[in-house]
Amino acid sequence: MKKQQKQQKLSSGAIQQVLAFASLLALFVFFSIASDSFLQYSNVMGILLSTAVIGILALGATFVIITGGIDLSVGTVMTLSSVLTGVIVVNAGMPIYLGILGGIVTGAACGFLCGFAITKLRIPPFIATLAMMMIAKGLALVISGAAPIYFSDHENFTKISLGSIIPGVNIPNAVIIFFIMAIIGGVILSKTILGRYNFSIGSNEEATKISGVNVDFWKIAIYSLAGAFTGVAGVLMASRLNSAQPALGQGYELEAIAAVVIGGTSLSGGKGTIVGTVIGALIMSVLTNGLRIMSIPQEWQTVVVGFVIILAVYADVLRKKD
Repeated sequence: MKKQQKQQKLSSGAIQQVLAFASLLALFVFFSIASDSFLQYSNVMGILLSTAVIGILALGATFVIITGGIDLSVGTVMTLSSVLTGVIVVNAGMPIYLGILGGIVTGAACGFLCGFAITKLRIPPFIATLAMMMIAKGLALVISGAAPIYFSDHENFTKISLGSIIPGVNIPNAVIIFFIMAIIGGVILSKTILGRYNFSIGSNEEATKISGVNVDFWKIAIYSLAGAFTGVAGVLMASRLNSAQPALGQGYELEAIAAVVIGGTSLSGGKGTIVGTVIGALIMSVLTNGLRIMSIPQEWQTVVVGFVIILAVYADVLRKKD
């Protein structure tokens, strides 16, 4: 009986991934017909480049949502990570690699604090991460003096995102980093003890706790890992813009969560895949890019994205009824 239920869950997850991939192909076909410039190489690379940041945020959010939690802070924590990278590299004049490390550690530290507040202070994930969203937003403005930090004197910094390490192939490094992070995330989720406990906590936290697992420790580890992914996204964003913009970031969390849910991860926890999240992130980027190419006003683009989020959550509700 249990084996049959497991097979049904796997089948449901596979169907969701197939549907998501079919939706991605449908969007490509639709926008290709609607605009001759959509399938141009430069535009496709632009889509992949814009997917990199949202995609990495979504990869981290996947781990959190599988536990049955939520993280509303990823957008502003990304910004704070960008600002700390700028402070270390530009203001302190330290090597770029230390700035990168500082940005990633900043994200991981914010994730750790969220996990600590949720597990030790018993604050609901929604409230804890909402508070972190505000804290990170304020700190980014305070530390930067509410002014952008430019990497103009550090030519190599922009190459982190926009350079290309593959000779003769004009694929931005940010895209390559995104897929490397996806592979890392997939391995962690499917091949490590953290991944196994991730699913176990999301499926039945009480049963996992009764079985002797230190649920608090693993939850903190999961939120810290998600924060590290956010820190990587912050470094890539700073590199892509060649500046740390302290007012940027709010709103990215909704797109990241939408990408995760579109990809088949259940908001109630216990189910999700990295492959699905990658597909979901691509859908969000293709949709935004396609609407822009069709000259749809920015306000209506936001409306459409909002409807996509509603549809994604509704699809998750329908899955839970099956």
